[in-house]
Amino acid sequence: MVFWLRKNVAEKAGDEPVAEKVANEAEGFYRSGKMHCAEAVLAAVKNEFLPEAGDELVHLASGFGGGSGAGCICGAVAGGTMAIGLVVKDRKEAAALTKELHHWFKEQYRVTCCKALTANGKKRCVEFTASTAGKVAEMLQQRK
Repeated sequence: MVFWLRKNVAEKAGDEPVAEKVANEAEGFYRSGKMHCAEAVLAAVKNEFLPEAGDELVHLASGFGGGSGAGCICGAVAGGTMAIGLVVKDRKEAAALTKELHHWFKEQYRVTCCKALTANGKKRCVEFTASTAGKVAEMLQQRK
């Protein structure tokens, strides 16, 4: 998925869907080098669904990049999980959406393990970040 390249086209049209807007923002955060995958997903979702929440809460995701330093869970998935918890106040609903996110990610990329996803380098991390942020936004928008 190349959201970055489509961003200008959608902006000119003025009708960028929410999921694509969030995906583009997450991708931009990631590409800036100022945020890693988990931070970028959390920040982009927060900005769309809970903009009044302070930007400092994005620091909660700082330890989740690169598979939480151990290479286990993909940081984009961890950031998406945190974003779901931030927006959805019902624990059971948040758990169900998190399960749906993990299932979707595995369908798309086969695994959620950062080590497996980045075995050949981190060049696809921007894709994982953007697509996960977009999926979380889509899921959250559908629940409204």
